[in-house]
Amino acid sequence: MLPSVVGRQSAGEHSVRSIVAILAFVILQISSGAGTAFAQNGTCSGMTVGQLTSLNGYVPFEASSLWNTDISNAPVDPNSANIINYIGSSVTVHPDFGSGLYDGNSIGIPYQVVAGTQKKVTINLGAYADESDPGPMPIPANALIEGYPSPGDGDRHVLVIDKDNCWLYELYNSSVQGNGSWSADSTAIWDMTIDPQRPYTWTSADAAGLPIFPGLVRYDEVAAGAINHAIRFTVPVTQQAFTPPASHWASSVTDPDAPPMGTRLRLKASFDISTFSPANQVILTALQKYGMIVADNGSAIYLSGAPDSRWNNSDLHLLDGVVGADFDVVTTGPIYTESNVPTGPSPTIGSFSASPTKVSKGKKVTLSWSTGDSIYNIISPTVGPVRGGSVTVNPKATTTYTLYSTNQYGRTTATVTVKVH
Repeated sequence: MLPSVVGRQSAGEHSVRSIVAILAFVILQISSGAGTAFAQNGTCSGMTVGQLTSLNGYVPFEASSLWNTDISNAPVDPNSANIINYIGSSVTVHPDFGSGLYDGNSIGIPYQVVAGTQKKVTINLGAYADESDPGPMPIPANALIEGYPSPGDGDRHVLVIDKDNCWLYELYNSSVQGNGSWSADSTAIWDMTIDPQRPYTWTSADAAGLPIFPGLVRYDEVAAGAINHAIRFTVPVTQQAFTPPASHWASSVTDPDAPPMGTRLRLKASFDISTFSPANQVILTALQKYGMIVADNGSAIYLSGAPDSRWNNSDLHLLDGVVGADFDVVTTGPIYTESNVPTGPSPTIGSFSASPTKVSKGKKVTLSWSTGDSIYNIISPTVGPVRGGSVTVNPKATTTYTLYSTNQYGRTTATVTVKVH
């Protein structure tokens, strides 16, 4: 987490900057043809390839996803006041994203959009390998690592979206290797066409077992005039518990006033956002409509976003006019602790086969499978996440393929070997 990079300004400076921000914001919207309708009507394939590019209105996951659910009228949690006090009723909101560098690091969590033709590479798994999704993954060798250009020893997240196949790949504590492969302590693959979920008690590239990218504040959506999803944020201490859409805790604290991972806060409807700039009003409106979700342990009420040279840091800093007491905790689902984590059967794999099982080098082989009660399937090596029931491979050497089938209760695997002569 990064401290604020801008100081307070005088009232006169504030007024001038606000007017400039409003004019720039309006010009940007007119020149881009942007608007609320634009922000709600994108497609996965319509995203722009590149680093920190526009999603052109696409919102990951189904509309029913808790990330995309309007919680304006969700009930206030009976313990809301105590949880807010635990986080800090006087703590100010801090945008943990912006333009430029602070102490040699970019400010925010970067992402990149790639085409379906992006080469998939091996991912060497580290500390949380047993709860990670295996590669291969389409991670470019020049993918932006959180903290770039000098990532250092922070979280070093890497987020990559395959726009043509609509998969999201996320890595934690990642580094590119000399041979083009990547290493990461934890990985997660997310099917953006559904409402996916990690197995209960599993982590992801984020401590709460959540996807990171869907909770980022991005410049393209603010410029378009609407954020249509909840926002990721951090607090100093969480409870040893989680609530959907989270799947994992990262604490030994059992105080019921500590927020579980996945706790959702909503900016009170009575909070007057009219004095803020148009850009900040977009962010605050999202906090009133979709709220923000506790995703990690860190600084108090730090909102996550993507770095962008077009952010106005001075304007973003004015969000510190919002404090913890301006929020309610809302109830969106059950709270799970060690005593009541749901259990159930892992997916079933009815079959996993290769045809033919013996081929010449580089010849076509069809891998086929059938699974039951799975949320997503991955085939490793060389293939990656899959939909449907078959895929074609062209092995250059004898290869054992592993099918990983995952649901909310766990993972089942099966293997098949293709001999190459």
